[in-house]
Amino acid sequence: MGLHPAARGPDVSKRTILIVDDEPIVRDVVARYLERDGYVIDEAADGDDARARIEASSPSLVVLDVMLPGTDGLTLCRWIRERGDIPVIMLTARGDETDRIVALDLGADDYVTKPFSPRELVARVRSVLRRAAANPSQAGSQINASGLILDPETRDVTIDGDAVQLTAKEFDLLFFLASHPRRVFSRDQLMNRVWGYAAALDTGTVTVHIRRLRSKIEVDPAQPARLETVWGVGYRFAG
Repeated sequence: MGLHPAARGPDVSKRTILIVDDEPIVRDVVARYLERDGYVIDEAADGDDARARIEASSPSLVVLDVMLPGTDGLTLCRWIRERGDIPVIMLTARGDETDRIVALDLGADDYVTKPFSPRELVARVRSVLRRAAANPSQAGSQINASGLILDPETRDVTIDGDAVQLTAKEFDLLFFLASHPRRVFSRDQLMNRVWGYAAALDTGTVTVHIRRLRSKIEVDPAQPARLETVWGVGYRFAG
């Protein structure tokens, strides 16, 4: 199916959302709600078609089902993340925690469990795009903490001069914590401040991202020296 013209709704600068799902009714419902919000919609019924569409014209965001014919959603999410920072919202089966954790590990920005409220999905799309479009320079100046350097303008991360590859959300979380050294934040607070949700998601999302960050910035992830757990409270950046 080709592009649908944008319908009424707020001006979103003609941003295109690619909906990837093998269920026509899901694509149709999601497309109608997003069109009402002012987005241009592209659709794909399988992973291979989705990949071709992304290569032909990078969308602003991808709504991606896990279970797809051809290239599955998790494999496609990995390919998207290797290719760049196109935001991805995964659609997963209710109760399938494994898929959600794997999706986050692969760099998905958010997930929604089926069956879902189309209005909630639209709100998630708005939030993810708002964060992706935020001016990094507004977040503060460069941070240098014991050899770990975070540059909010380029979003580059280095440790003792060696580049560290982080996903967009990993950078956002690390920069936020590093901007408030020694201050402890609960998972609910981090969901609100970094993801933009007031406990709208399972806060296990934060746990997954902390684990991934530790694997990338800690000498020994099992004994973290930078991202500390304050048991019963949350996490803090120790410097």
